[in-house]
Amino acid sequence: MFGRPPTAAAATTTTRLVYCWGAKLIKNSYAHPIGRTQFVRLKSAVSAVASELRRSPPYCFPGLVASDEDKDIICAHKNSGNGVGNALGQSDTCKVVEILNSLREEPCHALSFFDQLKEQGFVHNVSTYMAIIRILCYWGMDMRLDSILLGVIKSNDKHLGFKVSDLFEALIEWIEAKGPESLIRAFDALVKAYVSIGNFDEAIDTLFQTKRREKNDTAVAVFRQFKRLGLSPNDYSYCIVIKALCRKGSLEEAADIFQEMEEAGLTPNAFTYSTYIEGLCSQARSDLGYEVLKAWRDQNIPIDVFTYLVVIRGFVNESKLKEAECVLLDMDEHGVVPDAYCYGSLIRGYCKIGHILKALALHNEMAAKCIKTNCVIVGVILQCLCQMGMADEAVDQFNNFKELGIFLDEVAYNIVVNALCKLGKLEAAVRLLDEMKGKKMSLDIVHYTTLIGGYCLQGKLVDAVKLFEEKGNLV
Repeated sequence: MFGRPPTAAAATTTTRLVYCWGAKLIKNSYAHPIGRTQFVRLKSAVSAVASELRRSPPYCFPGLVASDEDKDIICAHKNSGNGVGNALGQSDTCKVVEILNSLREEPCHALSFFDQLKEQGFVHNVSTYMAIIRILCYWGMDMRLDSILLGVIKSNDKHLGFKVSDLFEALIEWIEAKGPESLIRAFDALVKAYVSIGNFDEAIDTLFQTKRREKNDTAVAVFRQFKRLGLSPNDYSYCIVIKALCRKGSLEEAADIFQEMEEAGLTPNAFTYSTYIEGLCSQARSDLGYEVLKAWRDQNIPIDVFTYLVVIRGFVNESKLKEAECVLLDMDEHGVVPDAYCYGSLIRGYCKIGHILKALALHNEMAAKCIKTNCVIVGVILQCLCQMGMADEAVDQFNNFKELGIFLDEVAYNIVVNALCKLGKLEAAVRLLDEMKGKKMSLDIVHYTTLIGGYCLQGKLVDAVKLFEEKGNLV
């Protein structure tokens, strides 16, 4: 986590987050204070609006109409909210947004309207927060913007009625649509809000909860901004930025982070190293990732099982199974015991190309080394046998797994039910489903659809219809 700024001056300096497009900031301007007469009138209006919103639709707000373009972007982020405001529906939220938009030229009125609605029990969501944020950004009311966003960050998601990551998502989408000048102040306010509570890690984690690819650019920008404020990242923070850079494909820049860590007096841990190697593998550079692994290992840098696993997975995803198997052998030579995930990844690779004998050999090797298998690996093997037209072998292998006491899940059972149906052994398939019921396993639409398909395949349409009628609520 980042520490606080070393000086008070640094903490009070107005900062500007350099967003990934690097546009110029908009010029500050300030609203005139609201008069007492206007405030009283506005307070009455808020009470009237709140009362009107609680009534049954339709609602009438003459002269308060937002543009179609604004509606499309703002109303894309609806959220139901909790508390007293539950009575207000989606259309009600749109009306509140429309009113806020109509008060764009009167920011103090808009802010009072926003605050008083909240006091009267209305639960603001992403749409209404976006509306007031846009107004405050436009008028340069930084202190009020800081206050609102700090309140959002300090509140938990349950109290807010939405996730903070949803607000990040909305901000990013608006900036993409309108340009970086539009809401750059909001990101500046978010930076200062997180600085004030000293919680950088949560800021970056929140960015990674958003669904957009551009979150990686934003995460890196926020990281750089915190460093400019004089804050000191820890190894976890550096690791997150390495991951973000790798996801962007900025592999050289990610490597430079290790130099920054050294200059900061921090020693990367095994997770940090594996993060960078995983980044290389995710960019189809598993060969380079493996070379880095070996180079670090030669320097006595701690390399754990997971680091080897990410390289094996990388080679498997690139269909370089021989190279992946070499990594597995290399682990043994250096006294690192592979786990089920290492073997499972390689078994999956061989099953994908139909090399079932090799997959079974690796599975037997696992058993010889007393490495416990799991239902995922078993399911991959059974599915491969069925896809290769070896239904009999799939059933036999399933029974062998059961005799060995290996846990078999609903997916494995369904694969074998399907195999029995293809073999015309419908009674055995029914018994297997009964066995699942006896074990209190969950049968769903997939299992019954498989059996119905088996009846149809064997021409037993009456039985198929009967089962369909019995389980019509699932199928």
